[in-house]
Amino acid sequence: MTAGTPGDPTDLEAVARLLGRWPAGAFVVVVRDEAGAPVVIRNAPLLDDGTPMPTRHWLVGAADRTAVSRLEASGGVARAEAAVPADELAEAHRRAAAEREAAIPEGWVGPRPTGGVGGTRTGVKCLHCHYADFLAGTGDPVGSWVADQLRSPVAPPA
Repeated sequence: MTAGTPGDPTDLEAVARLLGRWPAGAFVVVVRDEAGAPVVIRNAPLLDDGTPMPTRHWLVGAADRTAVSRLEASGGVARAEAAVPADELAEAHRRAAAEREAAIPEGWVGPRPTGGVGGTRTGVKCLHCHYADFLAGTGDPVGSWVADQLRSPVAPPA
């Protein structure tokens, strides 16, 4: 299995530049910016060597990664956990796990990825993963919260 977007070999090079390394598994670009550059990729549930990949949607766009990193650094994870109802967060994790599990090849007997968004079972581990899920159209409530924070002209209080 070769990493890259089927039918567009330029995506492999673009994503490698954005990651700063060669991708270790197959992916598809699911969100692009106005110029057509990758913003979010959907990873295969298994890397090329069979290692489980718990992160289904990966935020690769440089500007988005930087903005979300700043939000995380200002206490965004704790604020997101406080703002998003626990049942909505649990449903996001359940949905992410089910979607990833459904993509595992039939008959696979090796290790499987576990957890929900970003591989975690509860709470918020990484705003980047939730935001990538949201941008990919999953309706992730933490990702929606992140989008609201990034649109806010004034940084939220820490």
